[in-house]
Amino acid sequence: MIDWLLEPFQLPFMQTAALAAVLVGVTCAMLGVYVVLRRMAFIGDALSHTVLPGLVVAYLNQWNLFGGAIVASVITALGIGWLSRRQALREDTAIGVLFTGMFALGILLMSTVRSFRDFTHILFGYILGVTTDQLIVIAAIAVVIIVTLLALHKELELTSFDPVHAEVIGLRPDLLRYILLILMALAVVAAVQAVGVVLTSALLVVPAATASLVTNRLPRMMLVSVGVSLFSSLVGLVISYRIDVSSGGAIVLSCIACFAVAWVINALRTRRRRRL
Repeated sequence: MIDWLLEPFQLPFMQTAALAAVLVGVTCAMLGVYVVLRRMAFIGDALSHTVLPGLVVAYLNQWNLFGGAIVASVITALGIGWLSRRQALREDTAIGVLFTGMFALGILLMSTVRSFRDFTHILFGYILGVTTDQLIVIAAIAVVIIVTLLALHKELELTSFDPVHAEVIGLRPDLLRYILLILMALAVVAAVQAVGVVLTSALLVVPAATASLVTNRLPRMMLVSVGVSLFSSLVGLVISYRIDVSSGGAIVLSCIACFAVAWVINALRTRRRRRL
């Protein structure tokens, strides 16, 4: 059984894919905890879809795809933050406007190309085809996000649970929220290569949601989220290799399976406590 699991990782491209999956998984899992606590799951979904026009523009002009994705996602993140600060629009409305607008723009740009085949990897990811240069960019993004989260851990934790108290003691919740939005945008750019535009939001939400069913303490929640993400990424890669299916879909469904197990265990515990 162990040989069956480890054999695929003897291949160079699987080793590169595994490293990319680990970097993306850890990054999204750590950031996802704050996404779940702050109820920003819809923002993660929006950011994952709004990178599409940036990717398409970069592809059509033969520019760097990561550069195009970063520009589009950061513009969206800042736009969401700016629009939601204005009293005229609720945050969910601002997200909906930018989400649909940017995604529609991406589809419109894709329609100018004769075949959608070239955009399949953008929409659904292709982690098995990650190059060394792409891996370096993913690693750099992961380092920036992890270091920032560790440096601002106390501030982000306080503003997540009690933003009013945080503002009273001198913190700036709005600034921290902008920072979190930009980090989410960067994480989305890294995750797009692994699971594509369509499934990226799942990596930000599902591992953290699974961890929230296991514990309500932030440090433990982050560790469980990272563990779920790493396990799902590696298992998903093995499954995709063995039965020749989409690696992104296999990774996300592995995350969903972990969530289902955690949900069942949590439901059984809750029922047992009620009986006692």
